[in-house]
Amino acid sequence: MKQALINGRIFTGDEWLTEHALVMEAGRILTLCESGNVPSDAAIVDLKNQTLLPGLVDTQVNGGGGVLFNDAPTVDTLRTMGEAHRRFGTTGFMPTLISDDFSVMAQGIQAVSTAITEGVPGVLGIHLEGPFLSPERKGVHDVSKFRRIDREALALLTSLKHGKTLVTLAPELTTPDAIRSLVAAGVIVAAGHTAADYSTVRQALDAGLSSFTHLFNAMTPLGSREPGVVGAALEDPNSWCGLIVDGYHVHPGTLRVAIAAKTQGKMLLVTDAMPTVGAETKTFVLKGETIRAENGRCATAEGTLAGSDLDMLSAVRNSVKDLGLTLGEAVRMASRYPAEMLGLGDQLGSLAPGYRASLISVDSDLQLIHNWVDGKALQR
Repeated sequence: MKQALINGRIFTGDEWLTEHALVMEAGRILTLCESGNVPSDAAIVDLKNQTLLPGLVDTQVNGGGGVLFNDAPTVDTLRTMGEAHRRFGTTGFMPTLISDDFSVMAQGIQAVSTAITEGVPGVLGIHLEGPFLSPERKGVHDVSKFRRIDREALALLTSLKHGKTLVTLAPELTTPDAIRSLVAAGVIVAAGHTAADYSTVRQALDAGLSSFTHLFNAMTPLGSREPGVVGAALEDPNSWCGLIVDGYHVHPGTLRVAIAAKTQGKMLLVTDAMPTVGAETKTFVLKGETIRAENGRCATAEGTLAGSDLDMLSAVRNSVKDLGLTLGEAVRMASRYPAEMLGLGDQLGSLAPGYRASLISVDSDLQLIHNWVDGKALQR
């Protein structure tokens, strides 16, 4: 059924529109028209002065709604995660498996493929964060699961039948040829949890590495004589960097410097969300260790950060309040830029004719009021 969303302030991703309506049908945006030109056969949805935004896209979601993808890599888990994060503006996400056995990874890959064919709202693919990581920069990853990339690994990493595959690896523990093979198979390769030096990262970028997972965290820092992973990431004009803007992972001043240094359009917001997002219970168990979320900070008893209790709309709010970004740029960092990083920039992240009708409406405090995934209105 054709629907027209009226009486709202619309951010297309490029400009702000008033006195306009958005018309959608069959899961796609048909047109953005002046309020007086709404098609007569469209059902009317009155936004009552809410703000209409592109749906938010999160490329790093470990869990939500009380469940962790690693614990139960199933379609039901993906459905629960999606429902939890939709309450906070996320209409597209990459469920993320942290380092685990190949058997668990295979289950997760199959679950994602099945979820996409069954139309589970919001699932865009899978993010495999490890197990090809550096013990020196392990974070809360289980070192006993770490592996090198071999033929078996390459076959597994390229086995997803539907959706996008994003792989986070340590460049120094693989080869440029392996990265080239992954990229040739359509895999998006990111650097993370890595002790690599600048020259190694440059070689990986030349081989097709195109992203950096949670910039600054679990990677070699920018130094005066050794630029490290961070220096290579900020210098490169073509790669993307994920930022966790929760006030804990990276100091706001550091983030402001990084955003100023990087090519505009290449910084994107991620949550690295754990099961506590959208859940009443603020503790969970990760590989036998209890993780607690307090005041938005997820950490072990020893204080090691373990993902986050962050949602995407909070990341947008934080980016405006703490980083001084315009609302438009913060929204692009949470929608258009991650969509482009995934190769979906012609489908998601903008409100324009032909794009998927995945969008949200928010109030003046950037709290979610409504969300639509591929044209379907879903509960908050």
